[in-house]
Amino acid sequence: MSKKYVFELEFKVRDYECDLQGIVNNANYMHYLEHTRHEYLLTFGINFAALHEQGIDPVLARVNMAFKTSLRSRDEFISKLYVQKEGIRYVFHQDLFRKGDDKIILKATTDVVFLINGRLSEYEVFNQLFDSVSSQ
Repeated sequence: MSKKYVFELEFKVRDYECDLQGIVNNANYMHYLEHTRHEYLLTFGINFAALHEQGIDPVLARVNMAFKTSLRSRDEFISKLYVQKEGIRYVFHQDLFRKGDDKIILKATTDVVFLINGRLSEYEVFNQLFDSVSSQ
């Protein structure tokens, strides 16, 4: 794993994720990215349902995806990420690579902000997590 990436997760394309052209439908890439972020945060004990019950909601503010190569049914790939804090936003840099030839599939950035009791706010627990990961 490259030094900049702090987490990776393996996937395998399922038939129903493909469109009539035989490639992964673009909306499914959002699922791959989201699942990777959630699994990453679970490694720190951060659970979205539990946060919501406390009035804390991490929400997407922006997603930017650059499609480089298409995935097809049964392709295996790896989703990698690292995080940067920019003001009140957490920017997840997420890249997908096809297994076997390590070809880049997708480059994405996902901006996440926190609503606490409905108001845009800093989430101190996440700030501490970010500080501990970025200092490694």
